[in-house]
Amino acid sequence: MTPMLFEDQVMPLSPRLLPVLLLLTAPAMAQDRRSMREPSLPTNVCTSLSPDGADWQAETGRLQAAIDHCPSGAAVRLVSGAGDGRFVSGPLHMKSGVTLWLDRGATLVAVPDPRAYDRGQGLCGTIADKGNACLPFISFEDTRGGGIMGDGAIDGSGGAVMTGHGESWWQLARRAQREGGKQNNPRLVEADHARDLVFYRTTFRNAPNFHVVLNDVQGATLWGVRIDTPADARNTDGIDPGASQDVTIAHSFIRTGDDDIAIKAGHGTTRYISILDDHLYAGHGLSIGSETNAGVSDILVRNVTLDGTTSGLRIKSDASRGGLVTRVRYEGICLRGNRWPIDFDTRYDADARGGAIPVYRDIVLTGVTGGDGTMVLRGHDAGHPLAVTLDSVRFDPAAVWQIENADITTGPGGVSPTPPGLRPSLALAGTTPDCTSSWMPFPSDR
Repeated sequence: MTPMLFEDQVMPLSPRLLPVLLLLTAPAMAQDRRSMREPSLPTNVCTSLSPDGADWQAETGRLQAAIDHCPSGAAVRLVSGAGDGRFVSGPLHMKSGVTLWLDRGATLVAVPDPRAYDRGQGLCGTIADKGNACLPFISFEDTRGGGIMGDGAIDGSGGAVMTGHGESWWQLARRAQREGGKQNNPRLVEADHARDLVFYRTTFRNAPNFHVVLNDVQGATLWGVRIDTPADARNTDGIDPGASQDVTIAHSFIRTGDDDIAIKAGHGTTRYISILDDHLYAGHGLSIGSETNAGVSDILVRNVTLDGTTSGLRIKSDASRGGLVTRVRYEGICLRGNRWPIDFDTRYDADARGGAIPVYRDIVLTGVTGGDGTMVLRGHDAGHPLAVTLDSVRFDPAAVWQIENADITTGPGGVSPTPPGLRPSLALAGTTPDCTSSWMPFPSDR
């Protein structure tokens, strides 16, 4: 593949918009600070493995040994071999600088046995007061470099009946929702206190819980990945950067049963995030929050489609976990089939109490277009209004605005339909994306 700089992917803009955009974006970085190019597959392979039909305990040991003995800068390559290409394993721990490379046709499958993931309390696979009793399937902890690449897949077996149980991970999650309590389900991939990770071209599917979680990660690239899980699979977020910096999510396809992307800041500031040329489908949309108490800033979302997500562009928090969300840019966004195409709400939980007031300011939407639905702009109160700029924002005339405690500025491109309290634009200037050519079906299996 030919390497591509992000700068080469900027959508064309009307000359009338350029001075406005330069003025709006000049004070803020609002993106990953690294110089980014499309990653490439590894050139150094320490070992290649094909499935050998062993039970999952033996397979786990074989895979973990291969990772542990692989030198930094090399890859463990999984190939399909002569069979169905399935490696069934328990949890795996990645090593600094080592890449897990899944060839086309190779699938790494998480064994659906809660005992494999239990942290020692016997609570994995149960409903309890807390929901952190399971190890993730694949973990990066205090690592630097490496990642997961290749055209194969990682399958979390979320819909498979758990060993020794009469229900699947997803059924357990739904039962917890009905009965109360927290489901203890493993995440598919989790990175904690890691640096310089790359996830490239791999499919992540059927996670029992969140798919890819980044906690205190400095530098991560997710490029050309696919995340594919049914829309009714509860709590199956796609990609969740939290307390992280310099993260790029690009050229990827995501459909889940929860937030497709959720930028969080519960345990540390999250900033310098680029979300570029992505396609989102079923799920709860492209979210910031709900934990924003440590602050979220410098977010760039460009050339993204949201096709059938319940919410589209979403910022959500409340007084129990709120903080400052600022310098967020949405440019060239196509939306359709969304109940709430724009959903910026500081009262995500209407019953929440506390002094952590969410403040959203310096939020700019330029070249955003969609259909009908309800568009929410709700600041916390008159002393903490939501501050947003709308420029070349176009929705169907049937779309409805719900606005409370919001300071709205319009750029020369205007906004349609006109939000209550604003004067209608006599002539709408500027450009919006050509969404007709932007829609893409979710890709078939590689």
